[in-house]
Amino acid sequence: MGDELEAREAVRDAYQAHYRRLVAALYALTGDHAEAQDLVQEAYARALARPRQFLDVADPEAWLRTVAMNLARTRWRRRRLFDTLVRSGRVARPVESVPGVDPNRVALVAALQQLSQATRETIVLHHLADMSVHEVAEALGVPVGTVKARLSRGRAMLATLLSDADASDDAQRRRPYLPPAPAERPQEVRDAP
Repeated sequence: MGDELEAREAVRDAYQAHYRRLVAALYALTGDHAEAQDLVQEAYARALARPRQFLDVADPEAWLRTVAMNLARTRWRRRRLFDTLVRSGRVARPVESVPGVDPNRVALVAALQQLSQATRETIVLHHLADMSVHEVAEALGVPVGTVKARLSRGRAMLATLLSDADASDDAQRRRPYLPPAPAERPQEVRDAP
């Protein structure tokens, strides 16, 4: 019973230490904050399902990130299948709502979504999860040179995508203000004596 309690405490400590960074990394990867939270919470739920095994993990943050990223990949595959079914007309797409968010984050996440999944994962792990190039290479199972190449290409593509987004925003702001066309005015209501 003492081992079980110690293991659950280790999961709780890992939650307090790593949750925010993991959510930030998964948000940048998926482009959906709620989904990122779900993925990270699911990773912690899996750790809680087997707390003694989690206690034996050498790097809890890396383990949690790997589980969350694998869950994200699975959801991405399912979503791709769903999109195929929608395009074929076999399933109707549900209406989506987007909560208000910071425009800079929206632009960054939109730009990240235009990168290939491999490049996006590399950028997110290195820049948002603060992992070294060697740690990213180990986490993704690719050579260090591949990570460096993906980072270089990804940064260049993000710079282009984000500068294009800024240019279109500037063009929107420079347009002269045109008041709305006058609508029919209702007859004036006179005050009764």
